[in-house]
Amino acid sequence: MENSKSFYIGLLALFLGAALLGASAIFVRFSETSPSLTAFYRALLALPFLLIWVLGSKNDVPIKKYLTRDNLVVLFLAGVFFGSDMAVWHWSITFTSVAHATLMANTAPIFVTLVSFFFLKEKIKSSFFRALFLAFTGVSIVILSGSGSDSSRLLGDSLGLIAAIFYAAYILAIKKLTDSIPPAHTLFFATLFTAVFLFPVGFVEADSFFPSTQKGWLVLLAYALVSQALAQGLITFGISRLSAHLSSLTLLIQPVAAAIYGWFLLSEAINLWQALGGALVLFAIYLASKEQN
Repeated sequence: MENSKSFYIGLLALFLGAALLGASAIFVRFSETSPSLTAFYRALLALPFLLIWVLGSKNDVPIKKYLTRDNLVVLFLAGVFFGSDMAVWHWSITFTSVAHATLMANTAPIFVTLVSFFFLKEKIKSSFFRALFLAFTGVSIVILSGSGSDSSRLLGDSLGLIAAIFYAAYILAIKKLTDSIPPAHTLFFATLFTAVFLFPVGFVEADSFFPSTQKGWLVLLAYALVSQALAQGLITFGISRLSAHLSSLTLLIQPVAAAIYGWFLLSEAINLWQALGGALVLFAIYLASKEQN
């Protein structure tokens, strides 16, 4: 049984992180670089901010003690999984609507729950699966009610689903790491390996390695600060205090937040169905957190 105060602090961190992460698609849309290169800059430019977090965090364990060979392997895999998730999801946005890409990418909790239940032997109550179903129903309502049908973009939707699998693997790797490594250090090294992995991919893919304008650089810097340093920082901290399957379910607030950003920043209307879907997601997260605490 998790400590109540620690549990709710972790849950709040995940909520805030997911809410910030919902703005990611807006940054990607305004980026002047290729999809994979945009992902590379998100990781690279976030490193100085994450290093500040590392230096400012309390850590009584010497770095050599937890940077074992096994942990370094998992950190590298976390970087590969997260880099693959970002690159594939960015490409997904270029082929399909942001709404469809977001919906597909947010199927990650299904894969996290299945792996947690069958392979990690986490105890998951049947009520959690009901909450998971309610949450995905809500997400589907939020996304599809505002996007219309565009079944011809099968490639983009498929890439979004592949991105979800990579993100599920990343969440599980991060959960394993935060059991022995402080959250700040976990995210810093995972992001470092993400940048290392994405550099050759972005270099080969892009016609131009740098943004063409000052605005392009500002978009990338804001993307790195908001989506990686702040959002992923809060998410990593939250995952360290909650189970993997509850963490992944809570992240479903992301597409709900994306719909709100679209309304506020892009003047995209939120209809009644989207409002009801968002309320259903929040209710599902409430039910799941109540059962797990």
